Amino acid sequence: MGELKKATFGAGCFWGVEAAFRKVEGVLSTVVGYEGGELENPSYEDVCSGTTGHTEVVEVVYDPEKVTYNQLLDVFWSIHDPTTLNRQGPDIGVQYRSVIFYHDKKQKMIAENSKKRLQESGAYPRDIVTAIEPASKFWKAEEYHQQYLEKAGKKSCHF
Repeated sequence: MGELKKATFGAGCFWGVEAAFRKVEGVLSTVVGYEGGELENPSYEDVCSGTTGHTEVVEVVYDPEKVTYNQLLDVFWSIHDPTTLNRQGPDIGVQYRSVIFYHDKKQKMIAENSKKRLQESGAYPRDIVTAIEPASKFWKAEEYHQQYLEKAGKKSCHF
């Protein structure tokens, strides 16, 4: 195994996003948390207030010899609607926005190219609003949120 890499994605409620990435071969670990906001060490309640600017995200540690960043992006695009601003299904607010937090210039370039290809493909009738931003301070969510769906014996958080 070579050098491990990190990727961070926000695509709505982090429970379902984490569950999707945990199924990907080459993903070694996932952690749900909060990123992109102003408040130090935010709680779930803080983030849910919509006033901190944080997004619910999943930090993915992966082996690039087994899964590429492009393949992770394919998963990201497939598990949510990247055309809805600050919303995924019934979840509304900045904490549920579609965002890719890149960890280096190469990830930024790959993410931008992936978004452009998807937009130009015509797969969506509306513009993709997914933000692509530099990774900032990641705050790990409370323990009960980690692998929540697995702990709860659920396959999905969709009703």
